[in-house]
Amino acid sequence: MKKETKCIQAGYTPANGEPRMIPIIQSTTFKYDTSEDMGKLFDLEAPGYFYTRLQNPTNDFVAAKLAALEGGTAAMLTSSGQAATFYSVFNLASAGDHVISSSTIYGGSYNLFNVTMRRMGIDFTFVDPDCSDEELEAAFKENTKCVFGETIANPALIVFDIERFAKAAHKHGVPLIIDNTFATPINCRPIEWGADIVTHSTTKYLDGHDATVGGAIIDSGNFDWMAHKDKFPGLTEPDESYHGITYAEKFGNGGAFITKATAQLMRDLGAIQSPMNAYFLNLGIESLAVRMQRHCENGLKVAEYLQTNENVAWVFYPGLPGNKYYDRAKKYMPDGTCGVISFGVKGGRKAAEEFMKHLKVAIIATHVADAHTCILHPASSTHRQMTDEELMAAGVAPDLVRLSVGIENVDDIIEDLKQALEKTGA
Repeated sequence: MKKETKCIQAGYTPANGEPRMIPIIQSTTFKYDTSEDMGKLFDLEAPGYFYTRLQNPTNDFVAAKLAALEGGTAAMLTSSGQAATFYSVFNLASAGDHVISSSTIYGGSYNLFNVTMRRMGIDFTFVDPDCSDEELEAAFKENTKCVFGETIANPALIVFDIERFAKAAHKHGVPLIIDNTFATPINCRPIEWGADIVTHSTTKYLDGHDATVGGAIIDSGNFDWMAHKDKFPGLTEPDESYHGITYAEKFGNGGAFITKATAQLMRDLGAIQSPMNAYFLNLGIESLAVRMQRHCENGLKVAEYLQTNENVAWVFYPGLPGNKYYDRAKKYMPDGTCGVISFGVKGGRKAAEEFMKHLKVAIIATHVADAHTCILHPASSTHRQMTDEELMAAGVAPDLVRLSVGIENVDDIIEDLKQALEKTGA
């Protein structure tokens, strides 16, 4: 099936007389006739469910759809994108280990790595996604367990060179993890370029309606854990916390990673997505293909307009010809990138603040990547405690406005921006 059809039909095939839509199994527990039947589930000897904190049928149907869309072999849902990021790395690295990450990732992920996971004893090296081959090679250590990056960085909009980083990671016997939130599997399938694990904040385009918080992890099934047995004892040696099971031996490359993350991390940490949220997520995914096409079409038209507006100082959008990452974006995302644009308002911070006051269609919100056009001026909101000098040092210009272009009529979006820019006094 093509990706548009998978959005509708993958993951769940109802039998004769069964519900057409994925059913909501809103139950914490499941009943069995004998202890022996339940015991087989606990020993991972039989398929089934015993407690929703580990697995739930509704969640599994939606996870299977995401695995099909990304071209993976197994997937799981989490309570948030942040949980998905944490689980994907923590499933491989523990105290005393090392991880390489792109330096331009989402701020929440950066803080998770640089502060919280460092407190857990895991070391991180952050590399410029445009670093030289020599700099990238120098970042690897004997105890490196994975490499992490984002297809399109949030909010920097830098396009990650997936193939290059995958080759470097595999040369050192470790997997590449890619956060594919902004591109979605409609515009980019990182596994086809060498990524081993893909994560999502399903809160964004996958849900698409600002309705539910969630995350997802998809395993490519391509990484050979047993070939690098010494690096990944959690997958290749018996797990004494789960009946001495060896995940890579029992479930192979296609199932080991997700099974361990479920039986071990979800069991102990419990960041499960609720079945109701999974149901809403599936509704969002059904329209994902048509929405992403509209987001990209609108995004490009708005970026082109902003380039011509005399009150705009600069525009950054990887789908715009002349952008530094345009050629790379065309390689990995030939059908479009996303609907998120960064631009600067002439006149600096005060002009940008004035501009925001006059918007009527665009919603001022911290959120991005949903059907509504959302906008944010970091210097006067999320980063308001910083001086202009501190903002520049953090890579957030005082005049920067982050615009997430929605799926409204693009003429209305442009007209809204036009009238607000005219009132800035720049």
